Amino acid sequence: MHEAIALIEKKIGTVLRQSSFHETEPWGFESPNLFLNACVCVSTSLAPRQLLEVTQTIEIEMGRVKKSVNAQYTDRIIDIDILLYDKLNINEPDLIIPHPLMKERDFVMLPLKEIWEE
Repeated sequence: MHEAIALIEKKIGTVLRQSSFHETEPWGFESPNLFLNACVCVSTSLAPRQLLEVTQTIEIEMGRVKKSVNAQYTDRIIDIDILLYDKLNINEPDLIIPHPLMKERDFVMLPLKEIWEE
C-alpha cells in the first residue's frame, strides 16, 4: 500500500490526505485472504481518462495481471479505483465517476469518510 501511494504521488500528483489502512474480508467472492483498503485524496493536473490510464499502469507495474476472471472478482495484488473526481459525473463503458458501487461497500466508505471534507 505504501508503494502504491508513493507511485500515485510520483505519477499522478500530490497526496493531500490519506486514510488509515483497513483490513477487510473479500467482497463479492470467497477467498482465504483478507484485503487491505485505504483512500487518498490527490491533487492532479491529469484529466479523468489520463488518470485511469496512469492508475492502470501503476497496477501493472506492481504486478497486477488481470482485472477479473469471467466477470468475477478475484484476489489481486493491487486495485486502484477512482471514486470521485471533483464534482464530475462520467458514465463511459470503462470509466464511471462517481464509482457506482462505493456506497454499497463499507471498505470504501469508511476510509473515504476519514479524508473527505464534504
